[in-house]
Amino acid sequence: MKLNSLTKTHKKKIRPGRGIGSGKGKTSGRGHKGQKSRSGVAIKSFEGGQMPLFRRLPKRGFKPIKKDSIAILNLSKIQSFFDQKKFKLDTNLDLKMLQNNKIISKKYEKLKILGQGEIKEKINFSVNFVSKQAKEKIEKVGGKLTLIKN
Repeated sequence: MKLNSLTKTHKKKIRPGRGIGSGKGKTSGRGHKGQKSRSGVAIKSFEGGQMPLFRRLPKRGFKPIKKDSIAILNLSKIQSFFDQKKFKLDTNLDLKMLQNNKIISKKYEKLKILGQGEIKEKINFSVNFVSKQAKEKIEKVGGKLTLIKN
């Protein structure tokens, strides 16, 4: 290592707005007028009027099934409706029938049957989704299950 081969590791700090001789005097490298010459201004994602990157790119991604639009009924609840005689055995149990009898709100678009509780009657179901337990219990009693594909 020789003295003439050493490189400078520090540069003189430029202090903006400290006179003409500093190299960053007068406007301090901000140009003239305009929003960006003022203090406290940061224009995020602004590209000078050009369409910003986040708006140029297409929307992509995952759109999940809305859980809010699926009505859930347990077998115990269905059995209690039969005990209260809210509907007859000969009818096919589906979403439209439940909505007409005002058991389920009209905001729901699909129906799912879950297997909590027991069912004694032989019923025909037409639903969108069904759990394994519910399917076994319905078929054990002798009921029919038809899955609606959407």
